Amino acid sequence: MMIVHNLVLAAAEEVKSPVIPQVAEIIVGLVAFSLLFLLLRSKAVPKFEQAFRERTDAIQGGIERAEAAQQEAASALASYKAQLADAKGEAQKMREEARVEGAAIIEEMRTKAQDEASRITAAARSSIEAERAQAMNSLMNEVGAIATALASKIVGESLDDQVRQSRVVDRFLVDLEGSK
Repeated sequence: MMIVHNLVLAAAEEVKSPVIPQVAEIIVGLVAFSLLFLLLRSKAVPKFEQAFRERTDAIQGGIERAEAAQQEAASALASYKAQLADAKGEAQKMREEARVEGAAIIEEMRTKAQDEASRITAAARSSIEAERAQAMNSLMNEVGAIATALASKIVGESLDDQVRQSRVVDRFLVDLEGSK
């Protein structure tokens, strides 16, 4: 039995466990890992760090630009509101001026219309008075002619003499006005 046991031990020594690595594998693995670590640390890590810095700077710059744009937009909004308030005030002022000017124009037109109506009325009165005077003269001449003709028939003599005729007509008219 011992022999079997020795054989098993010898066989066990020659067959290594798959879980426990061999020393040569450990050394090769450490060398490969060290080379890979150094290569990544010298080449890849700086590029990653640079990319991270650029990305951080871009994000930080974007935030700063966004804040600056937001402040600029806020100042533009305040300026716009001030301009809008000024424009509203100016529009109100223009409306008020237009209203006052419209009222002045209406009053001026009303005054002109009244003046024109007064002028037309005065002209009409003057025309009526002139026509009345003309009608009165015409009527007096006709009445004078009729009175002369009538007086000639009554008196029985001719009143063709102009001076005599004028005296008769004037007396008749004075009598006519006195009887009113």
